[in-house]
Amino acid sequence: MLLLLTLICGLLSAVFTMLSPYVLGETIDAVVPGNGKPYSFPEYLVILAILYGLGAVTQWAVPYFASILSGKTVQRIREDAFKKLQTLPLRYFDTHKHGDVMSRITNDADNISDGLSQCLSQFLTGIITVLGIIGFMFALNVWIALIVLIITPLSVLVAKFVVVRSTRLFREQQKKVGELNGFAEEIISGYKTVKAYGLEEELLRRFSAVNDDLYSVGQKAQFSSSQINPSTRLVNHIAYISVGIAGGIAACLGGFSVGKIASFLTYATQFAKPINEIAGVTTQIQSALASAERIAEILAEDSEAADPEAMPELPEHIRGGVTFENVSFSYEPERPLIRNMNIDVLPNQVVAIVGPTGAGKTTLVNLLMRFYDVTGGSIKIDGTEISSVKRSSVRRQFSMVLQDTWLFRGTVRENIAYAREDAGEEEIIAAAKAAHAHNFIKRLPNGYDTILSGTGDLSSGQQQLLTIARAMLLDPPMLILDEATSSVDIRTEQYIQRSFREMMNGRTSFVIAHRLSTIRNADLILVMNKGDIAEAGTHEELMAEKGLYYSLVQSGITP
Repeated sequence: MLLLLTLICGLLSAVFTMLSPYVLGETIDAVVPGNGKPYSFPEYLVILAILYGLGAVTQWAVPYFASILSGKTVQRIREDAFKKLQTLPLRYFDTHKHGDVMSRITNDADNISDGLSQCLSQFLTGIITVLGIIGFMFALNVWIALIVLIITPLSVLVAKFVVVRSTRLFREQQKKVGELNGFAEEIISGYKTVKAYGLEEELLRRFSAVNDDLYSVGQKAQFSSSQINPSTRLVNHIAYISVGIAGGIAACLGGFSVGKIASFLTYATQFAKPINEIAGVTTQIQSALASAERIAEILAEDSEAADPEAMPELPEHIRGGVTFENVSFSYEPERPLIRNMNIDVLPNQVVAIVGPTGAGKTTLVNLLMRFYDVTGGSIKIDGTEISSVKRSSVRRQFSMVLQDTWLFRGTVRENIAYAREDAGEEEIIAAAKAAHAHNFIKRLPNGYDTILSGTGDLSSGQQQLLTIARAMLLDPPMLILDEATSSVDIRTEQYIQRSFREMMNGRTSFVIAHRLSTIRNADLILVMNKGDIAEAGTHEELMAEKGLYYSLVQSGITP
């Protein structure tokens, strides 16, 4: 409906714009006595005023409706892009800078909005106006109209030459904007590390290099696009002068009135205006198209393969036995990471996974959660192969606490109840108490109703406690703790460890940790190295073997 209203208003605006110069000429000729005109001079003035008034109203309505339509369209594009992100596999986020992805949904979407609005309000109306004016000019004088049409294509050729170059530059500019956003997002998220290592000057140098590249490309793009208007205006001025000379000659030869000359000169001016607008808007549209390509790249990404509706689900109540049978996996086919891995975890066991950085610890968890699918072998829960059941039913069996905390803008209560929106007040408080978060929550300005607006509201330890409370509230049959206590002090860790022991009681738990205190009481410790299980056993057994685990502990590099 909005599109139809915009097009109708654009068409009416073009019609009023085309009629006004013709009526203006008739009005001027009506001054001459015995002119044979159907209306008197005052009547023509009234008609002219009505045309200009209606033209002003429709010209106001076109950008109004166009802005609403472009806003709603881009809103839908953002929603579609965000929905697409929800369906993408973890691999996409592991291989793309988060800042660049954010830039596509925000900056590029805004660019599309601007381009679409300009296209609807000026581009389409301009084309209609140009075609209509050509018709009126031919009706007034064929030869003078031909002069305008011969000169006009020059401005189109000039505009096309500039647009081709500026399109490439605008595409490069949007790419640089994404790179700059990605770099800034990395620095802001790791600002504490930057300050700790005194990297401000080095990062400023690198930021300046990226920013300089953006400035250079942006300046070239803006300069290139800015050449359209002056170039086309020069051609249009030549056309205007030519019309004036030709009209004067025609008037001297007879049969061409002063009113017609005035109409033709007005048409020549109006003819130039939409041409200039079309030329100017073209660069904005090209920039929008470059942004649309970047969003289209997200929409074209392969979504995580959807599970068939008929696919069975893992039973809600499981015992928690986990088996890896000859599991192999690689992020890239030519670089295998895990080869023929075999693990047998009994129900309710606490399994600690340790090893050097890059050994494959987190990958093991990703496979268990089906964030990635194995390239060989199988993973089973209670004897059921997880690839044969819906992903959602597998992930429902786990609660996960990660090293990198994630809290959203909302109340403390909402953050704890994120995984269970139906949780009652007593359950939320019980989970907070179990995670030793209740006391500090009560000290907040509004307790559980305190709104968290950013990571600076709480210490890193307090943030971690809230994510632990969230996991405890979910109360799943299986747990995954990935460096879950690395951000808290020793005393807080002792409280959390006691809570974890209670929470892990009766549940199969997988713990990735670097602190020995976190894993020494595990039922089974898996020592990973280069994608393989190098050692397996209890803390005492592995220390007695004096292998890799023993070396890690003795060297002071806690696994």
